[in-house]
Amino acid sequence: MSDTTLWAELLAYGTGISLSPIHVSVLLLLLLGPNPLKRGGWFVAGWVVTTLATVSLLLTVGHTLVLDMTQGSQHRTGLDLLAGGALIAIGVKELLRSLADGDNPPTWTRSIDRFVAMPLPLLIGLGALTEVASPDDLFLFAKSAAVVLAAQLPTWQEVIGLIAFTTGASLMLMLPLMAVVVSRQKVLPLLEKGKQLLFARGEFVVSGVSLALGGYLVWQGLSGLMLH
Repeated sequence: MSDTTLWAELLAYGTGISLSPIHVSVLLLLLLGPNPLKRGGWFVAGWVVTTLATVSLLLTVGHTLVLDMTQGSQHRTGLDLLAGGALIAIGVKELLRSLADGDNPPTWTRSIDRFVAMPLPLLIGLGALTEVASPDDLFLFAKSAAVVLAAQLPTWQEVIGLIAFTTGASLMLMLPLMAVVVSRQKVLPLLEKGKQLLFARGEFVVSGVSLALGGYLVWQGLSGLMLH
């Protein structure tokens, strides 16, 4: 695998994690509320630390177990098929749920205001917990670690890969925060529109990302099976 392909894969998996309607919506509400930079900044920092720690832990476990993650290996093929199937199932579930809800907002929007009103330490902790407890995020974390393991990179390049992945996985949270830092008053209308869009179409976003990444992983798994 070329370096360009490796970075592109890590970016794709990271983007899949960053497109979390719940977490992005929470951040937008924090940025629209009181003390936006303090509360929003700490929330994003918690996300970044959780992302980096999780993928680093998975990579360390992979090295410890000496897992073979080359194309066509049993570990990699099994992970690709399992992750791809799970993501497709999540995508179909979210699509059906969005069609059933019609114009009604997703169910998670009904309690998000209470979530945002929590004390900041509790909010950060629950944000981290929901990130690592999400099945689609866990599969993307595992796949990202597997890609780095398969590349057999020197340690310094692995560190760069982890930072690049964490940056991609945090991009959708970093951009609104950076916009508020630059000029909060100018971006307030955009933040409000973004929140309304996520409340109305959040399930479509999850469905589209899950189906696209799931289809790609299933294709990779089937390609690996053909190498045996």
